[in-house]
Amino acid sequence: MSEPPRFDRGHTDDLMSFLAASPTPYHAVANTAERLEKAGFRQVSETDAWDGTSGGKYVLRGGAIVAWYVPEGTAPHTPYRIVGAHTDSPNLRVKPLPDTGAHGWRQVAVEIYGGPLLNSWLDRDLGIAGRLTLRDGTTRLVNVDRPLLRVPQLAIHLDRSVSAEGLKLDKQRHLQPIWGLGSDVRDGDLIAFLEETAGLAAGEVAGWDLMVHSVEPPAYLGRDKELVAGPRMDNLLSVHAGTAALAAVAGSGAALPYIPVLAAFDHEENGSQSDTGADGPLLGGVLERSVFARGGSYEDRARAFAGTVCLSSDTGHAVHPNYAERHDPTHHPRVNGGPILKVNVNNRYATDGSGRAVWAAACEKADVPFQSFVSNNSMPCGTTIGPITAARHGIKTVDIGVAILSMHSARELCGAEDPWLLANSLVAFLEG
Repeated sequence: MSEPPRFDRGHTDDLMSFLAASPTPYHAVANTAERLEKAGFRQVSETDAWDGTSGGKYVLRGGAIVAWYVPEGTAPHTPYRIVGAHTDSPNLRVKPLPDTGAHGWRQVAVEIYGGPLLNSWLDRDLGIAGRLTLRDGTTRLVNVDRPLLRVPQLAIHLDRSVSAEGLKLDKQRHLQPIWGLGSDVRDGDLIAFLEETAGLAAGEVAGWDLMVHSVEPPAYLGRDKELVAGPRMDNLLSVHAGTAALAAVAGSGAALPYIPVLAAFDHEENGSQSDTGADGPLLGGVLERSVFARGGSYEDRARAFAGTVCLSSDTGHAVHPNYAERHDPTHHPRVNGGPILKVNVNNRYATDGSGRAVWAAACEKADVPFQSFVSNNSMPCGTTIGPITAARHGIKTVDIGVAILSMHSARELCGAEDPWLLANSLVAFLEG
């Protein structure tokens, strides 16, 4: 077995570029696919017959991607090692009738996606990006990555209670961004603007999936630049690390006892119940078809799934210096302390003792420290794609990730070392 490739600070530099280039799940999977193509992977269509050839392959579906690498001579019953993540982040998304406004202000009608920290979207320069569907059924990505919109906060002079009682936002009335002036609100203005921006003919767009994003680029922070501030770390940090790890393993030339897989799903932030979410059929269908394409039977499929392990990699909570009482008193994950193992006995996370052993072995092999996270007993615990993946496919799943602050903010904060420590541990896990 060859030594696992080692990532370093350059991986974090690359993460920042990935975050900036991926304002939506559709851009994230396009950028992931581009990186995999450079590593020798090729796209396969779900509507085509699949062959059993070796090498790296991937499937794109909306804002989700599943990629896998089959070494030469791999038996049909060979188990998988899966890194699972998600491409979506809480944000503001454009409604079907986007053009609105009042009192001389032109606005864009938005809906709240997931559970964002609403105040983090106020008084921030916002762009707009997403997927346009054309009349012929094809799609086109669009990204207006410049200050275009803004959700203005009410001045303190008009709400003197805000300092004493806290900010109170009505999701319908207070979060509609402005993007210009004019008393005549015309239906179709926003889409016409985006058609022109994308170089499309007027009226060519028949549907859209659009969302706003902060245009402030990721940046190093702190006296020694030991921190990174940026958008969508939850959970593009894991998507980026999983992509880098899969490409490294596929290019290492090492003999592999498992088939390494990256599964990056959409819609985790609102329950995963979609054809591109972890609770949909995408992952199971891809894995099964891979078994059958190599000449395997249902028995081979059952054997492969029985030996498979998935790491559900998602961000978690670092101990907050101003709110330490909100954390479990004996579990205080710190940034730059290495990735975290997430545990919840009520199965909000899928980790059990045997899963911990798999994770510990990967970290030991990669020479990466890891920490443990468990919620304060008095606080409700979040969840991930981990329990969904385990229940839907009957495969052992372990919840891990990187500890961050400001989760679900428009701009989150992590340690500069943790992204590459995670990537190194994922390489060791995928190699087995």
